[in-house]
Amino acid sequence: MSSSAHPPHAHQWTNTLPDTIEEYQIFLTFICNAFNHSPFLAHNQMVMTIEDMRIKCRIDMSKHLIGNVAFQILHGGVAATMLDSIGGIVAMAEIFKRNEGERADQHKKIGRLATIDMRVDYLSAGRGHYFIASAQVLRMGRKSCTMRMDLHNDDDKLIATAIASYGY
Repeated sequence: MSSSAHPPHAHQWTNTLPDTIEEYQIFLTFICNAFNHSPFLAHNQMVMTIEDMRIKCRIDMSKHLIGNVAFQILHGGVAATMLDSIGGIVAMAEIFKRNEGERADQHKKIGRLATIDMRVDYLSAGRGHYFIASAQVLRMGRKSCTMRMDLHNDDDKLIATAIASYGY
């Protein structure tokens, strides 16, 4: 059997046909829009964006996000929500991107993805005009994945980091 008869592996996705990359861009836009319409994320004014085919989560600092009034810093729960949200959405994108199995199976995994466990390390006070969260895959398995997420302020200072497991 020739190598062209096999579906592309995870490390080969960027070498697929342009319509596959276009399909991935459409999917990223779709899930960002879905997250951006979440009432809880909208209440906290969190916005998922796409930059260079990567999803980021942004929040502008405002008074209702202050956790420590004496120091006027971002509430730790808001930071954790951003980290968990970006970890989950990037995991969904990775499931889609890997193109393993039937699309219906991928959509099932994406639809039932949920946080199993998350550890947050708060490294610096949440000071800044805005905050950006990003995520990367550490491990993808058949039923779960492990993600690393980082939260930076507008000065690119690392505010918090997290490791989470998501089941699907």
